Amino acid sequence: MPEIPGMGKLGYDRAIVTFSPDGRLFQVEYAREAVKRGSTAVGITFNGGVVLASVRLADPLSASGTTNEKIQQVDDHIGIVAAGLLGDARVLVDKARVKSQVHRITYDESIDVPGLVRFLADLKQAHTQYAGLRPMGVSFLIGGVNDNAYLFETDQGGSIFQWNAHVIGRGADIVRKGLEKDWKAGMDRKTAIDVAVRTLKKAEKDISKDNIEVVVVDKAKGFQKLSGKDRTEALKSW
Repeated sequence: MPEIPGMGKLGYDRAIVTFSPDGRLFQVEYAREAVKRGSTAVGITFNGGVVLASVRLADPLSASGTTNEKIQQVDDHIGIVAAGLLGDARVLVDKARVKSQVHRITYDESIDVPGLVRFLADLKQAHTQYAGLRPMGVSFLIGGVNDNAYLFETDQGGSIFQWNAHVIGRGADIVRKGLEKDWKAGMDRKTAIDVAVRTLKKAEKDISKDNIEVVVVDKAKGFQKLSGKDRTEALKSW
């Protein structure tokens, strides 16, 4: 590494605005490691909607409440689940909610899912440009419906990926291949829920089903967090 007078060797991993000689931003790569340590989250598209499933805070002493929830509602037709630093996720979700409501007030219509995804990705990408900031250590799965059902991922550096089915978090490498086999085009709501729960169980075997969240976002009812009989039915195989 080159020497800087009075500073010694230049640490490429200390400044987000400094590339290493091989073109890497180490701070972004460190942020990816934070996501790999986060609890697993799964997204599955089906004919007319999206299923999101994840593990929430699993501590017997924690009080129940919305602060423990991993899957967050942004609007009537959009849900977000995060893996990584949940403090970063909370700030970004709040910004997404404001953006969605401003769009609704301004244009008298719900925001389109790809537009909201680009907004969040732009915020993440901005955190890779300026000294004094660090990358957001969180990856999102964003599920929503407009005319079509959408499932997007935004990573720590602000990249956008659209998926039919995807998994993020600590169990991603374990269950990705199985998810490739299980997802089928045109699958119905019940099948998509079964695949999401089965995929999550493979990655989080030691977690009680009491700490599993399942949300469906579809054209008919919008954002729905499964509870009661619907939740019991969804988790019967856990």
